[in-house]
Amino acid sequence: MTRDTTPPQPAASTVLPEPQAWRAMIALSLGFFISLLDQTMVAVALPAIAVDMGATLNQAMWVSSIYLLAVVVPLLFTGRLGDIYGQRLMFRLGVGLFALGALLCALAPGIEWLIAARAVQGLGAAIQMPQTMSVINRVFARERRGRALGVWGIVGSLASLTGPVAGGLMVSLVGWHGVFWLHLPFAAAAIYLATRWVPKLPTVARAIDATSAAVSLLSMAAIVFAIQQGPELGWRWWIWALLAVGIAGLCLFARLQVTARRRGTEPLIPPELFADRNYRLGVASISSMGFMAAAMMLPMMMWMQDVQGLPANQAGLIVVPMAVVSMLVTPFAGILVDKLHPRALSQFGFAVSLGAFVIAWWVMLSGQAPAWLALPLGLLGLGQSFIWGTNSATSMRDLPATLMGAASGAYNTARQVGSVIGVAVVSAAMQAGQVAFGLGAGLAHSFWAIIAALAVGLVTVSFFRDTLHGGAAEAKRR
Repeated sequence: MTRDTTPPQPAASTVLPEPQAWRAMIALSLGFFISLLDQTMVAVALPAIAVDMGATLNQAMWVSSIYLLAVVVPLLFTGRLGDIYGQRLMFRLGVGLFALGALLCALAPGIEWLIAARAVQGLGAAIQMPQTMSVINRVFARERRGRALGVWGIVGSLASLTGPVAGGLMVSLVGWHGVFWLHLPFAAAAIYLATRWVPKLPTVARAIDATSAAVSLLSMAAIVFAIQQGPELGWRWWIWALLAVGIAGLCLFARLQVTARRRGTEPLIPPELFADRNYRLGVASISSMGFMAAAMMLPMMMWMQDVQGLPANQAGLIVVPMAVVSMLVTPFAGILVDKLHPRALSQFGFAVSLGAFVIAWWVMLSGQAPAWLALPLGLLGLGQSFIWGTNSATSMRDLPATLMGAASGAYNTARQVGSVIGVAVVSAAMQAGQVAFGLGAGLAHSFWAIIAALAVGLVTVSFFRDTLHGGAAEAKRR
């Protein structure tokens, strides 16, 4: 039998009435919430885990590292799964797998078991994360997606605010196991509400190119592992070789996407995605935000605790203004995304964030009281409120439904790879700065790596086009 390899036809509109779309958003946001909550809560629990299990520092770090590795590596592949099998099904499967991993973590008898269970959690997060953005962009009208993604951003801020507090509370009351038990009711609620409120959307792809999937998994694994472990292993020659193999693999992956239909299959990441100018720019700029978000707390927390002698709980409170400001401003920013030019909003967000890190650099370098960091952190909450939702809405707004899953997978991959690179670069900058300038000044100077990444993001978003308000002629030029 000859297989039909013609590209799928454009899908009919899947936009829902506003009340239904918002109910779907609530269910999807729960899955997003627990995946973000996990990262901050587990970071708080790591010291207790290490003591209770007699783990080495390296083993304890792998409890976090393996989760990030398992999230990032399959994202190019898992985004496409929703296009083939349905976003609702894959969302529920991802949340269920995440919950299973959390249960295995809570029952872990040893550190090796715990690390393996964290990999299961990461894989579950990798499956459910792209489905959330795909569904939002399919059920909300294009002129309302900024508002929707603004609310989605509030969920991220809420997770960032409650994660450290909830993690510390669970560890103190019931031990580190409680951190993982806490995931289960949220996961159950997410699956139940998704079943009731998220519609079964029509699928828009028919197959997965097994060769592309294998190449993407191996290439991303090589790159992420090399970047993660390079600083710890002293960038030995084989780490560089692994990195080179991963980059070469991604080049092969790109070639496979171009030739997929000629080979009788469908690409995981259709090349036509990158014909959309705003999507190209959005993917590039979101990686700089991933760089910042993952790396910023490393020098800041070390400076407050190791240099200024602040207890961990007090250091955590200084970060609260960032989450509070972001929660208050993000809905307003989301409304503006559907009204104003995205270039201006993104430029404002990146400029304010840049200024916040310059102020934080000065506070740390001059040895001011740690409480002064609340000011730049509040500014950072303001700045990033105008970036996350704006970037997502602008990047995805004009993509056809047939590409939503693949687009979401690539977009989330860019953000997560930016996170991995950010942690590696800032960690190296902290070590080099300590040798050159001493601990306090070295930690402060490491912020310049983040400032440089945000500057790249600022330049990138300066080329956004306003396809929402500029009319058909503007859309054609994208």
